[in-house]
Amino acid sequence: MEITAVMVKELRSQSGAGIMECKSALKETNGDVEEAVTFLRKRGLAKADKKAGRDTAEGKVGCYIHQGSKIGVMLELYCETDFVANTPDFQELVRDIAMHIAAAKPRFATREEVTEEVLGKEREIFAHQAKESGKPENIIEKIVTGKMEKFYEENCVLEQAFVKDTDITIGDLIKQKIALLGENINIGKFARYEI
Repeated sequence: MEITAVMVKELRSQSGAGIMECKSALKETNGDVEEAVTFLRKRGLAKADKKAGRDTAEGKVGCYIHQGSKIGVMLELYCETDFVANTPDFQELVRDIAMHIAAAKPRFATREEVTEEVLGKEREIFAHQAKESGKPENIIEKIVTGKMEKFYEENCVLEQAFVKDTDITIGDLIKQKIALLGENINIGKFARYEI
């Protein structure tokens, strides 16, 4: 099938990928634009995983103040170069994540940041609840494990469903931007203030 400029243009507008990547994706999918979008997303996420270990020494500090000025967030978001930090896509990501933090009230950026003290206390509470509800001893550990996963989803930014698109997590959103911008991106510290 012949890949036309119109097809490439349509795919570029949907995916944000470069011309040659769009042409290649359309060839791989026999000109099916929807399949090509999926193909590019898969390839982009694979590239994002490869970039995960790269050093992030640049970035931006972003702020978000919610309507009414009762909730505010400050956030450090890191990337590899100053060039990417100054792109509109990166700055939009900073704002989106700060807005998400204002709405979702996470306590930690990643599950690795959760202290052993917090984990121990949460496990103890979940185990007590399971015992109180009359669950057998051999089931309690499975219940606690399941509830701990839910705890991470509710309290770690990267594992929370993105407030603007609940089909993806903040971690997925960051991977999409890594694929688009070509650099590793990491969340640093954040602070959420509420009056």
